[in-house]
Amino acid sequence: MELRGILGMVRQWWWLGLIPVLVVVAMLAFTYTPPPQTYQVVLRFATGGTPPPTLSPDYDRYYAWLSSEYIANGLADLATTSAFASAVATRLTSEGLNITADALQAAIATDNAQSMLVVYITWSDADQVVRIARAVGDTLLELGPTYYPQMMGIGTVARWADQITANPVAPSLRNRLLAPAVRLSLAVAIGAALILTAHYLDAYVRDPQTLTQQGLPVLGAIPRQRKWMSFRRE
Repeated sequence: MELRGILGMVRQWWWLGLIPVLVVVAMLAFTYTPPPQTYQVVLRFATGGTPPPTLSPDYDRYYAWLSSEYIANGLADLATTSAFASAVATRLTSEGLNITADALQAAIATDNAQSMLVVYITWSDADQVVRIARAVGDTLLELGPTYYPQMMGIGTVARWADQITANPVAPSLRNRLLAPAVRLSLAVAIGAALILTAHYLDAYVRDPQTLTQQGLPVLGAIPRQRKWMSFRRE
């Protein structure tokens, strides 16, 4: 299709393509709110207990390293439970910060790699997430061995390996996809699709080129606007 034909199609059906854009603009004006800023603290702990002095310096040391990996795995599973979230909530309440256990459990995610335990805490307030992270770490170190009897008697099972720092988190993929610019782009694309569909389904002949493309001869055309002639009286 030539550029002239595209411009004529847009001139004919522009109002149809404008409808989805107006709908999206109205929805954004009444319902859109910017996504809240969130913050995340990443805590890393080196795990492992004190091995008995009777171990040989080479072969038996393997079991100490293996047990540290099991400790990291066990603490990672423990930190995502409701019981652990309740213990953290109780600690925070004693420190003057009231947060429900359900909200804390949803904010905590964990991972572990070999003998390293990683805890991710995501929250909407930078000051509060630091306090939450401190409470999570202290509770994990104090109560972790009480959930696993096999950890008792081997000393400290985990040690801090990171400073507590709140870092801003970029908006999620869902928020980025629903951002105003993306919504308006989709509205424009839908409007263009409506224009093309209306032009394709249009059964009216609007210019001689439409007939010539069908192989039909054109004898003449009636102008759309009537031209009036002025006469001067003698």
